[in-house]
This record gives sequence, C-alpha cells and structure tokens, in this order.
Amino acid sequence: MAITSANQLELLQTAEAVAREKMIDPGLVVEAMEESLARAAKSRYGAEMDIRVSIDRKTGKATFTRVRTVVEDEELENYQSEFTVEQAKQYMADPQVGDTFVEEVPPVEMGRIAAQSAKQVILQKVREAERDRQFEEFKDRAGTIINGVVKREEYGNVIVDVGAGEAMLRRNEKIGRESYRPNDRVRCYIKDVRREVRGPQIFLSRTAPEFMAELFKMEVPEIYDGIIEIKAVARDPGSRAKIAVISYDGSIDPVGACVGMRGSRVQAVVNELQGEKIDIIPWNEDQPTFLVNALQPAEVSKVVLDEEAGKIEVVVPEEQLSLAIGRRGQNVRLASQLTALDIDIMTEAEESARRQKEFEARTKLFMDSLDLDEFFAQLLVSEGFTNLEEVAYVEIDELLVIDGVDEGTAEELQTRAREYLEAQAKAALDNARALGVEESLIEFEGLTPQMIEALAKDDVKTLEDFATCADWELAGGWTSVDGERVKDDGILEPFDVSLEEAQDMVMTARVLLGWVDPAELEAAAEEDGAEDDTDENTDTEAGA
Repeated sequence: MAITSANQLELLQTAEAVAREKMIDPGLVVEAMEESLARAAKSRYGAEMDIRVSIDRKTGKATFTRVRTVVEDEELENYQSEFTVEQAKQYMADPQVGDTFVEEVPPVEMGRIAAQSAKQVILQKVREAERDRQFEEFKDRAGTIINGVVKREEYGNVIVDVGAGEAMLRRNEKIGRESYRPNDRVRCYIKDVRREVRGPQIFLSRTAPEFMAELFKMEVPEIYDGIIEIKAVARDPGSRAKIAVISYDGSIDPVGACVGMRGSRVQAVVNELQGEKIDIIPWNEDQPTFLVNALQPAEVSKVVLDEEAGKIEVVVPEEQLSLAIGRRGQNVRLASQLTALDIDIMTEAEESARRQKEFEARTKLFMDSLDLDEFFAQLLVSEGFTNLEEVAYVEIDELLVIDGVDEGTAEELQTRAREYLEAQAKAALDNARALGVEESLIEFEGLTPQMIEALAKDDVKTLEDFATCADWELAGGWTSVDGERVKDDGILEPFDVSLEEAQDMVMTARVLLGWVDPAELEAAAEEDGAEDDTDENTDTEAGA
C-alpha cells in the first residue's frame, strides 16, 4: 500500500476517532503516526538515515524528508545523516557547523510488515498517552473519596473501575471481612497514586483514618466550611474509632454538630463503615485534659504527664480499670493513637502502692547517706526532697521550714550531704580511671564523675569516643517498631540528660577535636533562626 494512494484525510479521521475513544489529544495520535511512518521509511531507505515525516493537520498530507547535519571533519561518523562543511557546499550557500539540510524524498510503499510495525508504534504511543492522562487526572485526587464499581477480585484484592481507569483495593485495606461481587458499588479513599512502567497505579483504602475524616467532611457542612476541624482520628477498622474535633465558633458544639439530629450524621458514617462504633471527642490543647476526654467512657482520677518521654500515667478507680483498657486493650490503644502518647493505666491502689514504695526508697536513701533516724528522713521526703543534691545545695531557708530544724541542724545536714556526694564523686572518678578513661574526657566540661564512670562502663573512654556518640545513645529516646513505641536506653539517661543537652555536648566535643568549624555552626544556627522567622511570618500571614 502506498501512502499516496490512500485518502489523505483518512489519517486525520483515524487520529480523531482514536483520540475521541481514548480521551486523549488528537495531536498525540498524529505524532505517533508520524513516528510510525518515519520508522517504515527508514526500513526502506536505510536505518542510518535521518528520515522524518510531517502530516499536515488540515489536509492530512504526509511529507517525507531526509535531514542531514553539518559537522566538523573529525566528528563525521554517520555519512547518511551527517556531512562536512566542504560536502555541504554542494547543497548550501554558506554552510556552518550545526546547520541542517532538509530535502524531500518520495513516499514509501508500506508493505505488510511495515504496516504492522506502524500499527504497533501507534498503539504503543496511544497507550502511553492514555496512561499519562490517567496519572494526571488522578495524581491530584489522592486524599479524596471516590466511587467505583467492582470489576473482579484477584487473590483477595479488589479491582475497582473508577471511570477513567482501574484502581486496586488491597485485602489489608478492606474493613474486616468485607467481600464484594462484580458490579457492586464501593466508596473508597484514594490513598496513593504512583506512576509505574505498567501504567499509573491507583491504590484505594477503606481502613485509613483519613477515610473516616473525609466521610465526616461530606456529612457535616461545618467541617467542609472550616468552622469545625478534625484534629485527630484513630481507628480499629470495622470495630471502633475515636475522632477528635474542635470548633472555631463558640456558638457551635463540635460534638453535637458531628452527631447530628438524632444521630443522623454520625449514623451515615457508621453505616458506610460496616457498623464501626465512633466516639466523637472534643479536642483540647492541654494534653492531660484531652487524654481524659479520649479515654471516655471511663472516668479518670488523675493524670501525670512526662512530656520528654512522650509518656503519660493515668490513674483510674478500680471499677473503671476494665472500661478504661477496653476489650483486648482497644480503648487505651485508640486513645494512645489519638493523643500520640504512651499511656500507662493503673488503679488508685496500684498508684498508692507505688508512691509508698518511692517514699520508702527515699527515706532509706537519706537514712543511709546522712546517718538520720527514720522519722527525720521521712520529714525530708514529706517536704518534697527527692535526692541528696537538693539537700546539699538548696537555700538553707527551705530546710528551716521543716519542724524541729534550726540553723545549726540545717548546716549539719548540708555538710553531711556534700561530704557524701564528694566521696561518691571521688569513688566514681577513681573507678573510671581504673577502667582506662583518659584525662581528655575527665576534663570535658559538663560531665560529672558519675557520668564519666557510666560512659567508661559502656566503653566510651576518650573524647574521640564521646564525639562519635549519637545524641540518642546518650540521652535515650523512643522508636516505633511494628506500630509499638519501644524505649531506647541512653548511657546518660539516669542523670536526666535531655536530647538537646546531649546534642550540645557532642557538638562541643567535635569542635574541641577540630572535627567541626565553629564558624560553620554559627552560620547554620543563624540560618535555622532565619528559617524559623520565615515560618512564623508565613503562619502569621496565613492566619491573617
């Protein structure tokens, strides 16, 4: 078949039909045709030739051209698509390196193999254009809800027709034991959209906390309008969930607005989530107050927050313990996810026993180290003294408020405490030296003798060893393993060294060793400060 014998408008008509069917730009189809015709021409004229095809967008006429480029003599490699300046003078008036010479060549006869090859090129290009269109359409829809129709199920994964393509609802993203049949309608959350070799992959979810938040946004106009904000969501998909909300309008109750008249709004969400029970909780900036709300319906007696460890202790009456923990720990687990805190629940009796144990341990400490009788040691503990450092270095007036303590007794207490601490420090230093600690580490500012001894026991014996430590190795921290918070013990954690203090000491050691330039540190600090100021200004402008 010769291209000249065909109806010239047929190419454009075909391109229009394909583009309309696949919902892509007709220009992309025409470009694919041009490439396929050029490939067929190269098989006729020679693969080394630079043959190009241009299809007129109005008439459909295909023009075949051969392009040759002017190159330096020593760079001439392909004699079919390149020529030197001297050779080019036969065709051009004043050839320069980089110029191109274009000449029209006769159209080719498209045999069966060439036609098949052209067809494959066009199909491939159309497929790529279709994939690009799908990706562009869905990439900005990640994080939204979509309705689709179930097409089939493969190994527990549900393939959903979402109109302009297919999406996958994986088995672990389904609620409980949900099962679907072909042509069932399903509502899902678009969790992720990825561009892959086989085409855009759209991953759906019905278990994501964001799915519940989006459902409430659809059911509660106040959330959609921004009057009420969803601050946090925690789910045990198909069983129970907790959602924290706050209202920016004092006249609107956020919990009541989400529940709706006779529970109509929350019930619509519950029905979509296969009967998942939902606790709607008022959000509060004060973490202990928020936690008390999050543990509903259990009543809480007392909350003790450890902000540095991200841990919180909750004391509940004995009869409320099982309610606070929930079935298989569900209530406390969801409350922990909602507040991003590690929650330790205990009864009032357990807390009392623990406090009594701490009281006895401190009493014994003062009795043994200060040579006091039990009654006097208990007086110190009752007044809030927890360690020897507080007794040794506190203002003497704070000791005088204790019944039976005069100025002479107070001075004697402080003398005994200081002598005991000095003896402990000397013993720790002697032990550290015996373990092989170098003077460079002993003389490093900020480390007490007990800290140096602890470092030596962990094989940190030189300033170089100390400088290579990570901050969390010194101060400790928390990491997440399989969704559970796991404690990392730090070498200096028993001495209440914070993460920031550990960072400062390590960087100081590196500066002393010449590993880090102090000027670079100052510049980095100034840059961080400037970024913080920019962020604050941006937040202020956004708020305004």
